[in-house]
Amino acid sequence: MEQDSRMPVVLVAGLHADARKDVVDRLLRAVPDSVALHHDLTGAGSGTVRRLIRDASGDLAEGEVSLINDCACCALREDLVPELRRMAGSGLTRLAVVELWDSVEPRAMAEVIAAHQGGELVLTNVITAVDPALVLPYLANGDDLAEAGLEAARADQRTVGDTWARQLEYAPVLALVDNEEADSEDRALLAQLHPTARQVAADSGELAEAAFAGFDVETAAAAQHPACALLPQEADEDGVTTLVWRRRRPFHPERLYEALEDLCCAAARSRGRFWLADRPDTLLAWDAAGGALCVENAGPWLASLPDAAWEMFPPMRQAAASLDWHPEHGDCCQHLVFTSPGLDREGLERLLESCLLTDAEYAAGRDAWKHLPAAFDTLLDPA
Repeated sequence: MEQDSRMPVVLVAGLHADARKDVVDRLLRAVPDSVALHHDLTGAGSGTVRRLIRDASGDLAEGEVSLINDCACCALREDLVPELRRMAGSGLTRLAVVELWDSVEPRAMAEVIAAHQGGELVLTNVITAVDPALVLPYLANGDDLAEAGLEAARADQRTVGDTWARQLEYAPVLALVDNEEADSEDRALLAQLHPTARQVAADSGELAEAAFAGFDVETAAAAQHPACALLPQEADEDGVTTLVWRRRRPFHPERLYEALEDLCCAAARSRGRFWLADRPDTLLAWDAAGGALCVENAGPWLASLPDAAWEMFPPMRQAAASLDWHPEHGDCCQHLVFTSPGLDREGLERLLESCLLTDAEYAAGRDAWKHLPAAFDTLLDPA
């Protein structure tokens, strides 16, 4: 078999900065001739990003990168691949460890590297570093990144909670550092938030092995898309509960809108897909953490399209729609998942049920549904 001559690249992400640095340090010590590349966005307010390169023995080089359109992440994207190619060209680096700055999300950087894979680079995995004792405090943090001094651009409107959730759920590997303050509830929460993740101890030999395990950016993206996301299953362990709520009947837009605050505060994390009676052809994404909710138009339900249009969508999307198929509504459904310590399961189910169309409203049919109060227009159709 021909040996792959491309330089392996692994991304290490996470808002838990101390845990992330510990994971990177351990990789550098475990893998001979490995080098870490880090873009420090702390000084982005002054117009520059600091580039740091180091190995297990210490710092090797540093430099500055100018901001592009007041966006530190844009500067990172522009500088990242050329630096990695320079490392690959030297032929001396066995593994390039890209340590992402605190609020940088791994998906964007993984897709940048994957787009430039070829004769020099290969993305071999994405790892999020985790301090188990900090999972809930970060997930429940509704502060804007700007308030915490962690914004990656002047217009960055993300929160600590939703950023941390995406960092956690995108990575197929979670590297856990040891913390005596972490208890069984913390570990149950982590397991339920991302049940398909491979958890490795940062101080184990599994960490270096995981760095080379392989990564497919298209599969990772599909697993995050609301139409076919690999959402958690029902669970109840050590005080942490995951409720999976699935229904076929659409939501009444006004009643759901009035319940949004209670619903997004009912759990530390909730996500999924849903449909509104007045927008029956639109697949809507639900994404909530830290008491903040994002509702977005995620495109059409496949049931609203002619059969020939299915070929325009990836196989995972087609498979998900087929598995969800209903004789009357096709793939249209409510599929919401709520995960939290101390979840009031019965109260949450009652609230969700109260937001569905009543029997009389449902029987009126789609033409009547479209005349219901368009309560979500301000969220989905901003001026």
